[in-house]
Amino acid sequence: MKNLKVIFAAILLSAFSAVAQTINVIYTTDVHGSIFPYDFTTGKELDNSLSHVCRFVESVRDTSDNVIVLDNGDFLQGTPASYYYNFVDTRSRHLEAQVYNYIGVDALTVGNHDIETGHDVYDRVCKDMNMPWLAANVIDTKSGEPYFQPYTIVERSGKRIAIIGLLTPNIPNWLSEHLWQGMAFEDMVESAAKWVKIVREKEKPDAIIGLFHSGYDYTYGGNLADTPKNENASVLVAERVDGFDAILIGHDHGLHNVTHKSPSGHDVVVLDAGTAARNVGLLSIGFGKDGRPTCSAKLVPLKGVGKSEKFDQYFARQRQTIVDYACEKIGMNLTTIRSQDALFGNSFFMDISHGAMLSHTGADISFSAPLMLNAVIEKGELTIGQMFNIYRYENMLNVIELTGEEVKRYLEYSYDMWISNPKETGHLLNINENGRLIQNYYNFDSACGIIYTVNPMKEKGNRVEIVSMASGDAFDMTNRYKVALNSYRYNGGGGHLERGVGLSKDEIARRLVKAFDQDLRAIMIDDIRKHGGFSHKQMTNWKFVPEKELQPYLEKDMQLFGL
Repeated sequence: MKNLKVIFAAILLSAFSAVAQTINVIYTTDVHGSIFPYDFTTGKELDNSLSHVCRFVESVRDTSDNVIVLDNGDFLQGTPASYYYNFVDTRSRHLEAQVYNYIGVDALTVGNHDIETGHDVYDRVCKDMNMPWLAANVIDTKSGEPYFQPYTIVERSGKRIAIIGLLTPNIPNWLSEHLWQGMAFEDMVESAAKWVKIVREKEKPDAIIGLFHSGYDYTYGGNLADTPKNENASVLVAERVDGFDAILIGHDHGLHNVTHKSPSGHDVVVLDAGTAARNVGLLSIGFGKDGRPTCSAKLVPLKGVGKSEKFDQYFARQRQTIVDYACEKIGMNLTTIRSQDALFGNSFFMDISHGAMLSHTGADISFSAPLMLNAVIEKGELTIGQMFNIYRYENMLNVIELTGEEVKRYLEYSYDMWISNPKETGHLLNINENGRLIQNYYNFDSACGIIYTVNPMKEKGNRVEIVSMASGDAFDMTNRYKVALNSYRYNGGGGHLERGVGLSKDEIARRLVKAFDQDLRAIMIDDIRKHGGFSHKQMTNWKFVPEKELQPYLEKDMQLFGL
């Protein structure tokens, strides 16, 4: 492996050989609890983590004093390491606060999954950190001022760098209100325009950086450029708001390094560093003799960087604490389970969440989607760590009332995202020319509690045929059924209830039967401990038809996903 100082010096030389001064900004985004170079769910060492980030930062700081380190949110959720300090050990200083303080992060923007942990967690962690949390468009409903800090100024060698934070405003469409109580969320373009003006007039910065927890594609989910409170408005800000020299983005887990033009024709670098600390974004801001900033950016893979031995030694005790927690045995698994099976019909992977939802709520029907596509749970002992592969997020449970007709519309909407007509596309799954799913698999809800078939060769909206209840009782389109789903779906994630069924937000709230305050993974763990393993059998309540005609397409697509 090449010396990191040499690599970094080469980067600077190629980017800014003619400038008088350079400030280097290193940023991470969507780390999702990837603190250590170790997978607590599989017990395997990793070549991506905040330990790797720390080593890269150390190397850059050895080369230059003009370094700014930023994080773009979604760091508080995703692994047993995060969960343990969020909800198990709530008295110690939060591990991620310790880690970010140790690395010397200068500022971060809060992410939607950070908000998902709830006030008790993120308010506590925010106090434990030595750097400001940014989100100019998150408003305190009592004061009318930003709930978090709207921006910060970082000075390096006499240059004042303004960093303005923005958070995707779609929080109310995904999360229960108690998690963001006291907050309102402004449109990103409107907020950016307001705060650029304030920062320019008040702070007189030498450069302005946007640190946005919001994705690249503003058309995602059927949105338009002028859709109010667009989830992924980062590029819209770059193209519609003058003043930014660079915008560091995230949320979508993508990799982007592009330049967009501002309304005045100024080049704005837009950089997206992906997820799980696999890469860092390196933004170099050069200042010539005229004092004007010029930006150049690179994505730096951390696989070849190596981990920080100092970091690993410093946090060795905390790592072992989490290893012990993740390795705690909770029961036995009698068969190998693969998450990819969920794409092609009934799967035991999905039966786990369906079974827990129905038994815990007493609902008639459950809706659930796979939250992982590459998970394998081997036959043998089950541990807490493995449960993070079975159910990735800390979603709560909700039960609502839907009519039989609305249940069918819900499923039609879900499968329309999931499947295509194989006679037209050559595939059962809705995939692109590269063999990748066009839609997000975590929106592919199947149902339990009913027996039904799905015929992808029929026209959209008429593919699902519900035969009966799982008990054998008749399924009535006019009856009202109690339906269990997770809090992400209940609050609007994926659009199943609003766009699919056609219910308004107010009507969804009126249909609520019960909201549970324990996350679904914790419910599963309790059930496994109680029964010594999974308490339900393999279900066979739905399938794709006509089976014989679909078999060649089924086998073809299964090969694409390693089955």
